[in-house]
Amino acid sequence: MLAAGRGVRFDPTAPKQLTPLAGEPLVAHAVRAAIRSGLAPVIVVVSDERVAVALPDGVQVARNPAPEAGIASSLHAALDALAGERDVDGAVIGLADQPLVGPDAYRRLARAYDEGARLAVATYGGGRANPVLLAREHWDEARTLQGDEGARVLFRTHGAVEVPCDGTGDPADVDTPADLAAIESRLREKAREKAWRSQTASE
Repeated sequence: MLAAGRGVRFDPTAPKQLTPLAGEPLVAHAVRAAIRSGLAPVIVVVSDERVAVALPDGVQVARNPAPEAGIASSLHAALDALAGERDVDGAVIGLADQPLVGPDAYRRLARAYDEGARLAVATYGGGRANPVLLAREHWDEARTLQGDEGARVLFRTHGAVEVPCDGTGDPADVDTPADLAAIESRLREKAREKAWRSQTASE
């Protein structure tokens, strides 16, 4: 899970990952989905110790000392943290500012690996989004990426298996306060629907 971005488009004075969403830090929603997927280890790349403190239990923390170098630097930190895990043959990468991505999206990407995929990407409504899968044999090449180059550079070179993740969640980004408000509204509506169904079932 990449959670080291500076988030300057959102609020230059505080880590975006700590912005409250439904009573919890934004980062907690995304990380909890990865934990609930059952994949392990769950490694979260951070650049601010306040974000590390806010993480749920059950994760390992990797540090990115130079987040200004772009998303590639966080990807490098994640892969470096996994390098010694010799029984880990692939990494499923998610982003901390996508709080509605669900656990089953991670499971589907891992299942794609088991079925032979070595590079894969989640799709929603036919559009590519996150998470993405990188098999270990592509990690060295991924470490050559720079700036805001991500896994999609590898996809352009080698191709990628598209894994439909419709119904597992939503890859909406939180880049602005308006994005956050829209997602907060969706979560409130979902909570109301759940409460209504529960009440109806008990009557």
